[in-house]
Amino acid sequence: MSEAAPAREPVSVCLLACDEEQELERALASVAWADEIVVVVDAKSRDGSEAVARRLASRVERRAYAGDVEQKRFAVSLAKHDWAFILDPDEVVTPALAEAMREALARCARETGLPVGDRGRGEAARANGTASAGGDAIVAYEINRATWHLGRWIRHGDFYPDWKLRLFRRSRARFVGRDPHGRVEVDGRVARLAGELEHYSYRDLADQIARIQFFSGEAAAALAREGARVGVRELLFHPPARFLRSYVLRRGFLDGMPGFVIAVASAFYVFLKYAKLWERTRVSSRP
Repeated sequence: MSEAAPAREPVSVCLLACDEEQELERALASVAWADEIVVVVDAKSRDGSEAVARRLASRVERRAYAGDVEQKRFAVSLAKHDWAFILDPDEVVTPALAEAMREALARCARETGLPVGDRGRGEAARANGTASAGGDAIVAYEINRATWHLGRWIRHGDFYPDWKLRLFRRSRARFVGRDPHGRVEVDGRVARLAGELEHYSYRDLADQIARIQFFSGEAAAALAREGARVGVRELLFHPPARFLRSYVLRRGFLDGMPGFVIAVASAFYVFLKYAKLWERTRVSSRP
């Protein structure tokens, strides 16, 4: 007879979904062990994403897209457990990473010293700063993400290593940054987990360019709202600097031709971001 699994802190997995029916099912299956799965479906989604979410998730909400930061903040606010894990629909939690997450949550449960039935009381105490989540206790974990693109796992350049703070206590966290690349900041100690998060971001190069078009527009809009301005210097120097960082400094050349293509695409994203910002400010200044 096998030993019973150690008690661990419960965790809520939070995802955003829009027209990602096939990817979403794979992502949700990789976290089926979680205590709760919350999916916020973009109101513009037209495929079967919502149906997949309602079949595999604990809670599903349909909501108009309000920007990456605000949408993720909303999804996490729906979670009922203090520990939350943000997962994108094009990502997969490997068995090794899942085991590392469960072990980390089990250690947290032992540190709190609370029986499983008192988890809710423990979360309330941590939210008020009266439990052992303060001080030197770990309140969040970073996870390394590996991207599959152009026929191989990318292991260098801007794509790798790619440490993301994804597992955290909601009571000690907040969302910061600008769209489309907001991030989570926490009040407390952060550690890193073993295992990798598999990232199947792009179907092909055309899909990558399409996403560059979308995300560069989102970034330009966020910069424009902040009153940023752009000149020739940003358009002339920033894209080549991004290429050199990705291909040379971060050794993207070790990934062969895919590494070169990715470095060029990264530079193109930077160029488009500033060009679209220039276009916005130029148009808005017209009489």
